[in-house]
Amino acid sequence: MPMTTPPEGRTAARLQGVDPVAAGWFVLLLAAPLPLFWPGFAALAAAWSTPEYSHGPLIPIISTYLFLRELRRDRQAGRMPVPGDSRLPGILLILAALTVAVLGNLVRIPDVVTYGFILWVGGVVLTGFGWRSGRRHWAPVLHLIFMLPLPQILYWKLTIFLQLVSSELGVWFIALAGVPVYLEGNVIDLGIYKLQVAEACSGLRYLFPILSFSYLFSILYRGPLWHKATLLLMAAPLTVFMNAFRIGVIGVLVDRYGIEQAEGFLHFFEGWVIFGTCVAILFLTATMLQRTTRTPLTLAQTIDLDTQGFAAEIARLRNIGPARPLAAAALLTLAVTAVTLAAPAPAREPVSRDQFLLFPRALDDWSGFNEPLDPEVVQVLAATDYVHMTFAAPGQAGAVNFFAAWYENQTEGAGIHSPEVCLPVGGWEIFSLEQVTRSFPGTVQGTFQVNRAVIQKGLSRQLVWYWFEQRGRRMTNDYAAKLAVVRDGLVRGRTDGALVRFVTPIVGDESEADAEARLQQLVAQVLPRLPRFIPE
Repeated sequence: MPMTTPPEGRTAARLQGVDPVAAGWFVLLLAAPLPLFWPGFAALAAAWSTPEYSHGPLIPIISTYLFLRELRRDRQAGRMPVPGDSRLPGILLILAALTVAVLGNLVRIPDVVTYGFILWVGGVVLTGFGWRSGRRHWAPVLHLIFMLPLPQILYWKLTIFLQLVSSELGVWFIALAGVPVYLEGNVIDLGIYKLQVAEACSGLRYLFPILSFSYLFSILYRGPLWHKATLLLMAAPLTVFMNAFRIGVIGVLVDRYGIEQAEGFLHFFEGWVIFGTCVAILFLTATMLQRTTRTPLTLAQTIDLDTQGFAAEIARLRNIGPARPLAAAALLTLAVTAVTLAAPAPAREPVSRDQFLLFPRALDDWSGFNEPLDPEVVQVLAATDYVHMTFAAPGQAGAVNFFAAWYENQTEGAGIHSPEVCLPVGGWEIFSLEQVTRSFPGTVQGTFQVNRAVIQKGLSRQLVWYWFEQRGRRMTNDYAAKLAVVRDGLVRGRTDGALVRFVTPIVGDESEADAEARLQQLVAQVLPRLPRFIPE
């Protein structure tokens, strides 16, 4: 008779070592999606090189710490993986994650790929541990969200909103110090000096790391749930308030000691001081909350930073999951990745256009001249090509500025910045904004909607028309334009598009209707020529 190993012997061997079959499938599961997720990883690396997201590399490390901490807690509480527990939810979540990643690859939006990666991590956890055990590990997976950059459209809207809030509060702090100050949009006027609350001063550089820290803080905090919620919810307003305080301090120092106080190392150092102060306030709040309990803990006891036993928890991961569910998940992932890599890329419509450098400077009675934008503005704009021309005509009370920015690809980093977002940066306030229908007989899409805005700075007023030229469609909503980019990227293989804007001053005693008639005349001359430079 052949020699066989008793069942108890096989069990002991498995407990002492690694199930080679399950381990092999697990390694394949981890390796198979790398080509699929690689565009997302590359985009993350680029985002992490910027100040706003420089905390990104720490997030996976912290999530791993949270995961090991929960494993230890489950073992100490006797909550071990249940034999025969369902792995189907994990496999279904992996399938959903792969679908999202494939879509991100097809439309060439790396951010979508990274969203799929986080779903995939959750699916792997549920597949390895089973539904009842795996769902308890939601916190480390959710924490990975903090390593992702915001979509560009949300990034810019949040940046401008925080700039305005920080400006308003900063001016309030400056006024409290007895310094005469005036605010126009996000420009702080100190009389001799003017300070612009730029993108770097919006507070985003502190907001994302503080939000991540607050999330971690609330998890590690030993106390009632409402304490944890307080620590988590106070992070955003605390960061905005402290950033505004920093702007106020800079304003006072500039007023008394010169513009050097807002530049160089001192400006950088003040940012780190504010960040450290926010962290200290969170610790102080945790200590104060503890005093409301019957048996308050010390600060060292309040935050659970114990790492004892983590090595044993890492060793336990060698025996993760039964082989069959891991095999199903690995083969599914491998098949989707292979099909995606082997499938031909979506057919892309050819895009042929003339450079804006060739845009005519004479349009009937109108004559124009180019006005190059500042290098800093061009860098933020990140357009493939742009035109910035001012036109004048005999008999017209004012000139009309024509601006268009064309993007060859709106899905990989660069994208259109709506004037609704950008106008306040120059100190202009939006007095009114509405969508109106305008007609231009004899032109393609002769009747369409435009965004009509009246902006004001001091006593100066301007009338603005703008819309988004999106591959033959004229759109007024920036969110709808982004969705159209995703659809056309998948269906037509095109993600190009442009912003078109016209601005004219409301001169003297003239009415808005007079200024609008002037805009109407120039727009009627520009529209027939646009398709040469903005393909339909």
